[in-house]
This record gives sequence, C-alpha cells and structure tokens, in this order.
Amino acid sequence: MTQMDARHHLDGRLLFTLAAAAIAGLLFWNTWPLYPLKLLVVLMHESGHAAATLMVGGSVDAIRISPDQGGVTLARFPPSILREIAVSSAGYVGSAVSACVLLYVAARAREGRWPLIALAGWCALVAVLYVRDAFTLAFVGGCALALGLLARYGAAWLRRAVLVFLAAFSSCYALYDIRDDLLHVSSWSGGTDADALARATFIPAIVWGIGWGAVSIALLALTLRQILVSAPPVTAR
Repeated sequence: MTQMDARHHLDGRLLFTLAAAAIAGLLFWNTWPLYPLKLLVVLMHESGHAAATLMVGGSVDAIRISPDQGGVTLARFPPSILREIAVSSAGYVGSAVSACVLLYVAARAREGRWPLIALAGWCALVAVLYVRDAFTLAFVGGCALALGLLARYGAAWLRRAVLVFLAAFSSCYALYDIRDDLLHVSSWSGGTDADALARATFIPAIVWGIGWGAVSIALLALTLRQILVSAPPVTAR
C-alpha cells in the first residue's frame, strides 16, 4: 500500500486563498483597509535593520514609523563597510524573509493561533524596547492588541484566513517596496538604504536595489517550492 507524506504539500484551497489574497491586495492597493498592513510591513523592514544592528554588535535607540508609510531605525554600530552593508541590506531583505516565514507558517498552521500570538508578541516587544513616539506606539500597540484578541477570541477559519492574507500581502509588498523605493527614478535623489550604501561603497544604488530584489525573489521562490512540492511517496506494508 502506498501512502503520500504530505508534510510539504500545500492543499488546493490554501493555494487558491494565497492567490486570491495576493490579487485582492494588488486590486485594492491604495484603499484604506490595506493601510495598516502596509505599515506592518514597514515595521518588518525597520525590525530587520534593528536585528542586523544588534547582530553586528551595535545598539538600537528607537524605531519610528510615519503616517506616510515611511520608517527609520535610529541605531549605532562600530564603523565598518561590512557592518554598513549588513545593516542597510537587512531592511529590504528582512521584510522578504519575514514574508517567507509568514508564507511557510500559513501553509502549516491548522488554526493560526500560535503564529498570531507570536506576531502580537513581536509587536509588543518592539513597542516596549524601541518605540519612543506617539504615532508608532499607537500603531504597534494597536497591532499587538488586535492580533492578541484575534488569537484569543477569533474563529479558527478567521485566524487562518488573516494569517494567509498577511502572508500573501507581505510577500507582494516586500517586492513592491524594493521596486518603488529603490528602482524608481524618483527614489534616486538620496535618502534610501541603497543611496546610503552607494555613498559608502561607490557601487550605484540601482545595483543594490537589483541585488536585493533578486535575493528577495529567490527567497520567495524557494519558500513556495518548499511548500508546494510534495515529499516522495512512502510505502507502508
């Protein structure tokens, strides 16, 4: 008798939900219901900078998110080209990694409670450790509360649906963020992470943007492959 090991299989309903969520996100990109989700991905971006700063021996003073979907991480680390590359790259690549983790978890979660609790805990930790301004505190604290309440009181189907939508939307936004901020002509005037690296390394900002985009696409492709490709069949006697 042959039995298929489905540990690496994404069922058709979940695949349809991921695709539908991604399409809905693109169709309603500039509508107000998606505004909090965009800010959440900005928080992922800034958290990537913060994590990389700590990993290279630096310290993080504050994380700020602005109403216009901008963000900044105030950090200090020992001067070094390699550290500068690591910290500057961690924003865009970090948001892509976060999207991949959400995709993987969304495919594995049966009810979605613990992933939502983990997201709420991340928001709460950022708020306590690094938030110093009113807008960021209101947003991050509100996210922690909303995710915690959903994990506690939401129906299983709703928890999983929210998790899947977050995964699909964050995946799209991670790539959109790189395209809009790094590869668009209007972003070449200075101020982006790529511009900072261009000044430090004399490598054009467009090169960094393309590189980060390629890494992000590769990570998303590998994650989807891991989710979609079934393991070899196992024969049971």
